[in-house]
Amino acid sequence: MPPLHVRELGVVPYLEAWELQKRLAADRAADRVPDTLLLLEHPHTYTFGRSGQRANLLWSEAECAARGIELHWVDRGGDITYHGPGQLVGYPILKLGTPDAANGRLPQTDYVGYMRRLEEMLIRVLLRFGLVAGQLNGITGVFVQPDVASRCAHCPPAARLAPSKIAQIGVKVDARGVSQHGFALNVAPEMAYFEGIIGCGLREHAPISMADLLGAPPDPAAVRAAAVREFAQILEREVIA
Repeated sequence: MPPLHVRELGVVPYLEAWELQKRLAADRAADRVPDTLLLLEHPHTYTFGRSGQRANLLWSEAECAARGIELHWVDRGGDITYHGPGQLVGYPILKLGTPDAANGRLPQTDYVGYMRRLEEMLIRVLLRFGLVAGQLNGITGVFVQPDVASRCAHCPPAARLAPSKIAQIGVKVDARGVSQHGFALNVAPEMAYFEGIIGCGLREHAPISMADLLGAPPDPAAVRAAAVREFAQILEREVIA
């Protein structure tokens, strides 16, 4: 299996992490570094992806600034999302394939299949903590069904009406076949910050966290370790020091 270098970075400002991804992607394309998984947290940040709609930002820029929230437009897929302390953010820098010699593009199935594998990885991580989650047809991310949330004293009422979102995914696969951006798992973030956005443009799917479902925050180190194990298995990589 291809080697995978895992780097746990702690709390990193969003733009600093984005620049690191760009440098690593260039190095990975040139085979100067192996596939790499960055695990980190961000300070309070809202990011708009390539499909971002400003109408999905519910707080004004002045209010965001007063609350210490950065705003950034980025080159991943998807709409607006929140990053903040208490999330597990993962940025896989992977060489997913070789662009087609005729048109220079990766096959679309490579891109879609990669997204689905990230979802499956997160579903398996949650299962390690006794939490049942799954995919929704046609919507990227990981969701908890209403019947699960209905037994949860800490879950928002909206989570009992429709599937709630516990993990966000937004990626970029560049022309060299190297991935950037990735996933954000709601471990124990301050959920009030989600009130400032319509996350991913999905008004009917409330955000939810592992802490909501478990009644207390899980050990962040245990969640990171589970993510590394499941990522290596699902993506068929061998973790190296």
